[in-house]
Order: sequence, then structure tokens, then C-alpha cells
Amino acid sequence: MTDLYRLLPEEMEKLVIDMGYPRYRADQILLPLYYKFPKSISDIKQLPKKMIEELIDAGYTIGSAKETHRVESDDGDTTKLLLSLTNDSSVETVLMQYGPSKIGGHPRSTICVSTQIGCAMGCVFCATGQMGFETNLKAEHIVSQVIHFAEILQQRGEHVTNLVFMGMGEPMANYDEMIRSVRILTHDRGFGLGQRHITISTIGIKSGIERLAEENLQIGLAISLHAPNNELRKNLVPTASPNSVEEIIESGRNYFKKTGRRVTFEYALMAGINDSPKIAKELARLLKGNGSHVNLIPINPTAGNFERPSENSVTTFEQILSDAGVNCTIRIEKGTEISAACGQLRIDMLE
Repeated sequence: MTDLYRLLPEEMEKLVIDMGYPRYRADQILLPLYYKFPKSISDIKQLPKKMIEELIDAGYTIGSAKETHRVESDDGDTTKLLLSLTNDSSVETVLMQYGPSKIGGHPRSTICVSTQIGCAMGCVFCATGQMGFETNLKAEHIVSQVIHFAEILQQRGEHVTNLVFMGMGEPMANYDEMIRSVRILTHDRGFGLGQRHITISTIGIKSGIERLAEENLQIGLAISLHAPNNELRKNLVPTASPNSVEEIIESGRNYFKKTGRRVTFEYALMAGINDSPKIAKELARLLKGNGSHVNLIPINPTAGNFERPSENSVTTFEQILSDAGVNCTIRIEKGTEISAACGQLRIDMLE
């Protein structure tokens, strides 16, 4: 069985031509897939009945994700879904909606997608990391998460504006499938989302960052740093290499040189662990002058046995970085109360 959501437009075109049909039939499949959301090949009414039958007989299918559970935040801006996939697995996916910023702009609907079920990185403060690794998701499973929310948004007269690979799993550990999904979702004959509206988050897998820099894509890169020195980082990220901090900084620098896209370093703040003024100054010395951006994330309640720093500690940490000339913001968390925020995803919605 081959899911049509797996095929790049060029591959769809080859399929159609190899079947003996004219090239335009490919677009008669692609347009409904990404804008009409058919649940089966038989729903694609533009195709001749004979072609539909041939596609089905050849083992092609449309593997739309099926929603099995939904929770919404108190303000209604965040929705977390438990989706059943065609590989008999379930995955959590989150929609976060933001109003226009104070300086203008349009409302945003950002989908946080998962690339794996579970995660092998073992970060001690992350719920997904603590559940362990189960399986990689195929590109069609990643795409189907986006499609499911796109259909929900379309019914509201809205659309997907941004995509972040920050859900369950480490995207760079499922590199080929992750990149295939990105190319499908950004292709102008596919889902058509602008490359600059996509961010890939990684714990800092050097080989993956290097490969991504060579993909000729204008997507954002976020690297989870969480500590300014290797000893502390190793305690928080057990799978980190002995010199991971230096490797991460260098990888980010090279990515910027190659793509021109500014790198964001994500830093989860944990009370009494990595939030002191001393550590802030150490982080400032590490990042000063490299043109990157730091996204401070006060740790979320269910992400391990760690406590969120006080508001004063967070603002002090930010001020130290800003005073040193390091571009820095505090992340506005969405969906913390429904375990939909950073580090909280885990297959436990029905427990």
C-alpha cells in the first residue's frame, strides 16, 4: 500500500504518466489532496472512474489521520489532538493560534507536528523523552497531521500560517522522512506553505544540521541548548556528546553562513538548575556577537520533576543576556494546562 500523501508532485506526475494518463491528471489528484481533503481515492471526483479503480487496484490509498481525542485550552487558542495513523500508532499534534502582534501583522495558526512516537534523546525534563522511543513516522504520517488541522481551520474560514517541527521526537533522527514531508508541504503543487514559515527544532544532532544546511531550503532552525557548559548539559541531555555545546554553537554558525537564516537557541529554564545569574552571564559570554537569538522557555509543570523559575528569575536572566547584546525573548507558552506546551507531549491523553 502506498499513501498518496507520501508522493512529491514530481512522483505523482510520473505515476500518472506511467499509468498511461496525461500529465494534467496529476494536478487533478494534488489539488483535492491539499485543499479538499478527500478521505479515499474514490472521493477525487475529477478522475475518471477507470483511473480511480486502477489506483486502488495498484495499492494506492489516502491515509488521512483519524482524530480519536481532542482537548482545548481554557482560552481556546490551543488544541491538542490524539491522531490515529495508518501505521496503527497514535501521535499527539498541537494547533496554537496567536492574534496580531502589538506591532501589527496577521493572526497566526501554527501547527506543532511530531516526527516520531516517543524519543530516544532522553532529556530529563521532557515528557516525550521520558516515555522512550517507539517508532519513526513516515513522511505521509507527518503530512497527515498538518492536513487534519488544515481541514479544521478551513471549516473556520482560516488556514495554516506556520509549521514547527517541535512535537514528539527528534526530527534529525528521522531525517529522510522529515525532509520529504517538508518538501511536500512547501511544494507549490503540494500544500504550498512558504519555507520561511517552517522551523525545525533539534536537540543538536550535528550531522543532521549539516545536512539541512545543504538542502537549499529557507527554513528556520532552532537548537535546544539548555546549558552554557558541557557538564550541565550532559546532566540534562544524557545523549549529548562530551563537547556538545561547542559543536552546537559551531553548527549554528555554519547553518547561518550557508543559508542566511538566523538560528534560535532554545533554553528551558529550570529553577535552581540553570537559571542563576552566574549561568546567565556564562551563557551571555558564549553567545555574544554570534548573531543568534535565544528563546527562553520557563519549564512546564509536567516535564519531569523540575520547577518553573520565579518571574523575577526569568526576567533577570533575560536582562543579563540583553545587557550583553544577546538577542533574547521569553516564549509565550500556549496550552500548558492541557499538557500541550513545550516538553509536555506524551501519549497519555486517554489515561
